[in-house]
Order: sequence, then structure tokens, then C-alpha cells
Amino acid sequence: MKTFWIALISSSLSAIFAVGLYRMIEQPKEVVVRETIPAKYTNYTDKLLSENRQRKFVSSSPTNFIAAANKATPAVVNIKSSKGGDYFWESLSASTGSGVIISPNGYIVTNNHVIEEGKVFRVTLFDKREYNAKLVGTDPSTDLALLKINSADLPFLPFGNSDSLQTGEWVLAVGNPFNLESTVTAGIVSAKGRNIHILEDAYSIESFIQTDAAVNPGNSGGALVNTNGELIGINTAIITRSGKYEGYSFAVPADLVRKVIRDIRDFGVVQRGILGISIAAVTDNTAKRLKLKDVKGVLITAVTAGGGADDAGMEKDDVVISINSVETKSMPELQEQVARYRPGNKIKVGFIREGVRKTSTIVLKNRGNTTELVNARKGKVLEDLGFELRNLTRAEQKRLETTGVYVKSIYKNSLIEETNMELGFIITTINDRDVENIDEVVEALADKDGLVMLGGVYEEYDGEYYYEFRK
Repeated sequence: MKTFWIALISSSLSAIFAVGLYRMIEQPKEVVVRETIPAKYTNYTDKLLSENRQRKFVSSSPTNFIAAANKATPAVVNIKSSKGGDYFWESLSASTGSGVIISPNGYIVTNNHVIEEGKVFRVTLFDKREYNAKLVGTDPSTDLALLKINSADLPFLPFGNSDSLQTGEWVLAVGNPFNLESTVTAGIVSAKGRNIHILEDAYSIESFIQTDAAVNPGNSGGALVNTNGELIGINTAIITRSGKYEGYSFAVPADLVRKVIRDIRDFGVVQRGILGISIAAVTDNTAKRLKLKDVKGVLITAVTAGGGADDAGMEKDDVVISINSVETKSMPELQEQVARYRPGNKIKVGFIREGVRKTSTIVLKNRGNTTELVNARKGKVLEDLGFELRNLTRAEQKRLETTGVYVKSIYKNSLIEETNMELGFIITTINDRDVENIDEVVEALADKDGLVMLGGVYEEYDGEYYYEFRK
């Protein structure tokens, strides 16, 4: 027992002596709490949405994020959206979020869900200046919107190349929520091409960049930035059970953002190129049935008559593996790549048919099955009513012995859905006036108030059918 106590005391004294000696030799480390570093306005000369010289890939070196944060924070703004009505509660009713200045003359990109309920938009800059903003346009299919404020020489973020982004690369999420001036969080890219099924548009494009950078309410519409200080995404959504950030945040890729907002600025509406196919994910069973080497790619389940893919000779059960040499392993990746092009653009599609790799050049068409650019007024008329149309092909006109416009999509909770119209209805008359193409349909509906009667036929049913609604 005596020996035990001697050993215990000896060990304790040795430990105390060692710690004391270490502290005498080792200098104490100082923890410094720094004040906010003043933002430095970077003098970029890029024009709005110009094709920047984009890196293929430069490995991030995140010894610190100060330079990237200093570039990003002045360009991220707070946005308040209100209904601006005549009543007190309407004028106060507001949503708030963030936005990113993308040009020195005041173009700002944000999420559609930040501004969709509003009519009046108030923008507060990083330096607390305030402006009323004009809504240039929106694209619900990507949850993006473009605003414009009247100013000049504003700090703005240049676009980076989101295609070059790698899983594991460091990124910053920058927001301006609730007039806190700025919030900056860091994380890594967890995955690309994520589809989380949050957008309800019939042609929604979900190919999100997933990160673990913290994004909380009020940060929607803010910037996802690489360590070079380039905009590589617009923060859009989180997956959460608590309503707060839980480690999963999602951003629209910058390469898709650039195309969408350029279309909104130039045309007032997004020019969406369509392949003219229905698609499904490649599963293990599909891969075995089609004798594919890998479980990846996008399966064509149907080809639209007269569409771009049909014209190029593509068939059901072809598996698309690339667009313009960019690999498309999943449906979101395919949708993102195609969404970067306009009607009339040619793209090279790589695909597998019966085990053989092939390529085909497809001329993209619009939703009306033509190569024309879409008129903003035309798109708005049809969107407000809640359906999408295409012109009949010559073969269909000959087979049906009629002219008219084919109903290819009907939106939920729309005026058209309330009529109980079915897909495949062919509109031949509007209020007893013959219509032969989409332009004539839009002309007949655009300025029409009151009762509207759509007459037409179904290919698979006999007789004529009529649907009415009130505008």
C-alpha cells in the first residue's frame, strides 16, 4: 500500500513538472477577434453577361476566404417584395430575400419565389443605399428572376464556370438577409446535378449544386461563390425538417443562370430549346434490358412527332449519354445542358442504340414545335390560361383532315384545367372563328374578355368537343 502511494505522488509531481516546463518553453498563442474588414470594391470591366475567360479547373486553396468575401459581399443585396396595394395590410405584406448585382448598371438576379407575390420591390445595397427596382422578367422553371435598378458604377460579381466546379471544392454562400448587410458562410460542394422536386413548372429544370455551406431564411437569391470570387450559383433552397438549415443547401448553376437572365433581358421570356422527347432515368433493370455497360445516361421513352429528335432519327429506347460532348449521366444533367440553348440551335447528341455508340445532330425547337424564337406576349397569354400548344405536323393535318393546334400540356389549378379539357385536344375554333396555328390562337385570346369557347376534336374520339371559360 505504501509503495502505491509513493508511485502515485511521484507520477503527479512528474506531470506537474512537465506541464510547467512546457509552458515556460512554449509561447502562449493569442486568439485575435478581428473587426469586419472594409469591403473593397473591385473594378471589373466585364460587360453584362459577357463571355468571361473561364477556367477549366483550378484547385481551390482555402488558406482564407478574405479576398473572395471582399469581392462578393458588396455585390449581394437585400430585396423586399410587397404587394403595394391600396390597403394598409397589403402595403405591409412583404417577403424578403437576397439578390446579386451582375452588372455595373444595376441588373440583379434573384429567385422567383422571393418576388413572385410582390408588385413593389425595394433593394438595399451593402452600403445601405436604397432603390426601387423594376421587374424585368421571371422564369419559374428555374426559379430565377431579373430586377433592374437605376444606378451606375455598381460593384458586381462576374460569372464563373459552374461546369468546372468539382465535388469537394470550397465555396462561399453570401447573402444579405433582413438588412444584416451581409452573411458569409463556407462549405464544400457535396454533389452536382441534384433534383429535389421543388419546382412545379411543367418544364422545370432542377440540376442544383448541393453544398454544406449554411443557407438560412433570407439568403434565397444570394450568391454561391468560388474562392476566386466568381459567381458559380444562385442559392435557392434547403432540405430541412425543422425549417432551419440542417446541412443541405442547393444552388442554380451559374452557366444556366447566365443563359436564363440573358434571355429575360433580351426577349422578356426564356427561349427554351426542346429536344422533343420524353425521358426516364436509367435503372439497373433498364441497363440489363438494353445491355448497357453502366447504369447511367437518360432513356428516351417517347419521341414527339415532328420534333427535333424525330427529325434527327432518334428512337424510343435510345439512351442519351452526352450533349455537345458533355456527359449526361442523369436526367437533371441532360435537362441543364439542353436548357442552355435556344430554338434553332444545333446540338450534338451522343447516345447508345442496341449497344452501339452513335451521335446525331439535332435542331432544337420551341414548345410549339417550330424553330422560331418565342414572343414574350405569346408566351404570357398561354401561360396565364394554363396550357402549352404546338402546331399540327403536316402528317397530322393530312391524317385528321383538319388544321388546328394540339394541346400538349395543361397546368394544374389553371383556367384550362377547370374546363376538364384533356391532353391531345386539337383546337380548331375559338368563338366559332377558325384557327390554324398558335399565332392565330394567341391573337384570338390576347385581348378577349368575357366568355371564351374553344372548339375542336380528339384523334381517338369521334365528334366535336367544346370547352368554355371566362377571362
